[in-house]
Amino acid sequence: MGEQIIGLHEWLATPPGAYMLEWERQQMASAVADVFGFHALQLGLPELDALAANRMPHRWLATESPHEKAAFMTNFSALPFPANSLDLVVLPHALELTADPHAALREVARVLVPEGRVVICGLNPMSLWGFRQQRAHLYRRFGCNRMFLPEAGEFIGYLRMRDWLRLLGLDIESGHFGCYRPAMASPKWLARFAWMDQAGARWWPILGAVYCLVAVKRVHSMTLLNPAWKPAIRLASAPVSVANSAGSTRARGIKSL
Repeated sequence: MGEQIIGLHEWLATPPGAYMLEWERQQMASAVADVFGFHALQLGLPELDALAANRMPHRWLATESPHEKAAFMTNFSALPFPANSLDLVVLPHALELTADPHAALREVARVLVPEGRVVICGLNPMSLWGFRQQRAHLYRRFGCNRMFLPEAGEFIGYLRMRDWLRLLGLDIESGHFGCYRPAMASPKWLARFAWMDQAGARWWPILGAVYCLVAVKRVHSMTLLNPAWKPAIRLASAPVSVANSAGSTRARGIKSL
């Protein structure tokens, strides 16, 4: 790629961007199709209708930029929804582009209902695309400006994302990697390496250029126990009537506990 592409939205119009977007569209359709409820939210990337396959009656698209077409604009670190109110939240590259990704993910955990789902797509730094981007950053020090991926934002690796989710009580339910073709801008060369998508999924699955994760908000039930320091309650003796086999009654007492 001869010149640097600054933004993700411009890059998505390139051949590798369209290739990635199509893979993510398929993953999102599979991930959200059977998630039921009433309220679903997509954060960022209006180029991808991530909720198209979902059947919830209320679905919204929110962005942080006024230049992107969306249902409304908001700060991803302060979502305008009450706690435990959304059944599904999808984040296609939203965490990479927001100023505070951990705060945004914490907000997602807050607004999700118990057992609600979050679907996350992100670029994988441990991939052919990631390696080329790292090399481009190195060459940039010597005046070479040949970035393959958008410069804006920060890659968040799978292991790092998994740790963030665990800290917030979000358990990964499923995960997939994709886009194993080399980092090439030409559609002709991308097509020639189409065989790598099947080979990569089989032989080096964690080295896909993109990952898609589905996580569930778990709220574990609590068992209330009497404090150890609380004194035991003693019941006073009280006479009660107990019928005998002959039908007569006599008074018996309950021993103190």
